[in-house]
Amino acid sequence: MSGDKRLTGLALKVGPLGEHDRLLTLLSDEDGVVRLAVPGARKPRSSLAAAVPLTLLDLQVVGRRSLKRVRQLQVVHNYSGVGKQLETLAAAQALAELAIALVSDCDPVPGMLDTVLIHLESFESLSRSSQPDADLCLAMLVQAGVHLLALGGYGIPLQICCRTGAELAPPIGEWAWRCSLLPEEGLAIGSLPGATIQFNPSELALLQRLPRAEVPRRRDGELMGPRPVWLKLLAVLECWCRTHLPRPVRSLEMVGNCMPPQ
Repeated sequence: MSGDKRLTGLALKVGPLGEHDRLLTLLSDEDGVVRLAVPGARKPRSSLAAAVPLTLLDLQVVGRRSLKRVRQLQVVHNYSGVGKQLETLAAAQALAELAIALVSDCDPVPGMLDTVLIHLESFESLSRSSQPDADLCLAMLVQAGVHLLALGGYGIPLQICCRTGAELAPPIGEWAWRCSLLPEEGLAIGSLPGATIQFNPSELALLQRLPRAEVPRRRDGELMGPRPVWLKLLAVLECWCRTHLPRPVRSLEMVGNCMPPQ
């Protein structure tokens, strides 16, 4: 059929479309974020019923109109394992919503799909652990958010003072030193008017480690930073997204709200 193509991508969001169909929001390397009609997917025993959120799909897509249709699909991997824990489910949903906010329709961002999948695999692994760690889940989400923002062209400038151009080199041990988050500009040395959040040296140093591949840990393997600091860094992520992205990422707030008591 004219207009047929194969497409592999992650189902970020699925909603109803008409009486029996679904509207699938898919992240792919080829087309960025694309919305597809899945005919009959809400019917019992439909061969397309596997079009559900957080599932990596291989699709045959047909049509020439703006809303193309899924003709066939195969599940490559279902990340439903993240749902075993409330914290990992909320983190995965926030990751999916952030990807939608960062990637324009039919405008791919190189590396975005692979990066989202890497972090989803980490959340899935954590969710299946015999001793789930809510603080580690929070840290993993903050780090994933930093990675995705950088890939999408909205990275938080972590190394240079936005007011003076000086290097942001936190003087560990000088606890009176402060750095301010100015949402429209970036990070600035000092305790400044209009700052949304202020950091001490160790908090800024932790934030500056997040572009790395691994979650920051101490020499004994324990996670660096207590929960209040990670909640502060999550607030940085929320503030930066709210200020700079074309659409809000409301799921980020849910992660903080669903944290269990310490």
